Amino acid sequence: MKPIAIARWLARETDALVFRSPTACTYNPLVYARRSHEAYLTRYARQGVEAILLGMNPGPWGMAQTGVPFGEVQHVREFLGIEAKVDQPARVHPKRPIEGFACTRSEVSGRRVWGWVRDRFGTADAFSERFLVANYCPLVFMEASGRNRTPDKLPASERDPLFERCDEALRRLVAWCGPRRVIGVGSFAAGRAREALGADGPPIMSILHPSPASPAANRGWVEQVERQLLDHGVDLPRSGSARRRGHGTVRRRGTR
Repeated sequence: MKPIAIARWLARETDALVFRSPTACTYNPLVYARRSHEAYLTRYARQGVEAILLGMNPGPWGMAQTGVPFGEVQHVREFLGIEAKVDQPARVHPKRPIEGFACTRSEVSGRRVWGWVRDRFGTADAFSERFLVANYCPLVFMEASGRNRTPDKLPASERDPLFERCDEALRRLVAWCGPRRVIGVGSFAAGRAREALGADGPPIMSILHPSPASPAANRGWVEQVERQLLDHGVDLPRSGSARRRGHGTVRRRGTR
């Protein structure tokens, strides 16, 4: 099954689920931001990639607005070259409006991820030759106050059916992409990948999540993540400009 078909399947499956208090509102950007999400998959999802970088779920000012994983508006528009009409969720939380590409809020996590990709790889096409950024869960959960509620905080009666569908979507994406590894952006995503893919799946590692709520991430997220990647044998271009000039890669000490 190809990525767009997987996304549409997951959109239908998760849109039918019911979530109760303290979850007051749920967004599914695979539905209302389908145009830009599918534009992202069409342009950047490739088979035979080195790794899938797997996040947890959309942020309110990133993928919730643009439909693109870690999709901070400016980077999606200017770096990824994607901009499309975004519709409205069935129910909108007054404190979490959906403005699509007109949103002026900048999501720190998305800015860090795609800013690193730009600075290190130079172009989105060069990055996508080796990597695909995806999210495990497509839904955004909000409490009555507007506070974000992460999938791991859901009660088991709601969490288990959700994870069953997200696990299956991840298995299908991995089967199509054929990555040599899965990189969880944060421990939650890595743990879900291990659960979904099992011992027969590709190797799984984790890197530090870029959330500004993480004190560690606020102390040089890029430097720490690049060190983690290099320690796990992931070669990196010397810089974005060097990558465009073909000046090689940065490798772990001791590699050739």
